Amino acid sequence: MIYSSIFNILTDVLDIAIVWFMFYQVLKYSRNNFKLTLIFKGVLIIVLLKIFSDLLDLITVGTILEYVISWGPLALIIIFQPEIRNVLESIGRTQLLGRHKILTVDEREKLVYEIINACEYLKKNRIGALMIIERDYSLGQYIEPATKLYADITSELLISLFFPNNPLHDGGVIIQGNKITCAGSVFPVSTNPSISKRLGTRHRAALGISETSDCIAIIVSEETGRISIAINSELNYNLSLDDARMLLLEELQPKKETFYEADDMEESEGEVDEKDI
Repeated sequence: MIYSSIFNILTDVLDIAIVWFMFYQVLKYSRNNFKLTLIFKGVLIIVLLKIFSDLLDLITVGTILEYVISWGPLALIIIFQPEIRNVLESIGRTQLLGRHKILTVDEREKLVYEIINACEYLKKNRIGALMIIERDYSLGQYIEPATKLYADITSELLISLFFPNNPLHDGGVIIQGNKITCAGSVFPVSTNPSISKRLGTRHRAALGISETSDCIAIIVSEETGRISIAINSELNYNLSLDDARMLLLEELQPKKETFYEADDMEESEGEVDEKDI
């Protein structure tokens, strides 16, 4: 009896934990999607109205809300099918083992150095560009239809890819680790109505891909030469080269690097103490 009771408690806890984990994942992947945010707000309002109508015994309102609650999920699935599909695709694209490749300090600095050098040239010559750095979410669906390169990243190659009259000029470049995986990629544009109308297709595409993944999108405006970086649905607009460099180094830094550094410092201190002894 005791073992069965413990087993029942554990299964109940596991059941609740799985439900909460699923709920957390849905909220996590939909928080940056404007339409899905509106869906959650609407559902919450309907539930609150239903509770309110039951407390005050509002028969007509309660009956209407019952029909809405009964048929609402089916209507939401039909109307917002693309948004729901994007959330499921985002969950499926998550790489369980983390980044495509964890860069060393030297590789990270070289990557940023080459990107910033290319941005400097593109900025001076008013050449538009869109560079996407993959992180935890796989961008395989955008890599597959693009032109494959798998080349070492250099500022010269980046500049040549975005040079005017180049067939790949209008598309985006995807970077995995310290390699340019492909060029000429096409990304979904953001549908957020709060975006400034002055922003062009590149900026909207950068925001669109940053809404559905955790990538870093670097944009160079063809009209103004301004450098911007989109991360987590937020656009850091008109950055200086130094600001862009610092932001990239910060975002590309591994999450656990500080712990490794701390461990290395402790080991080095221990070695110094032993030598002193």
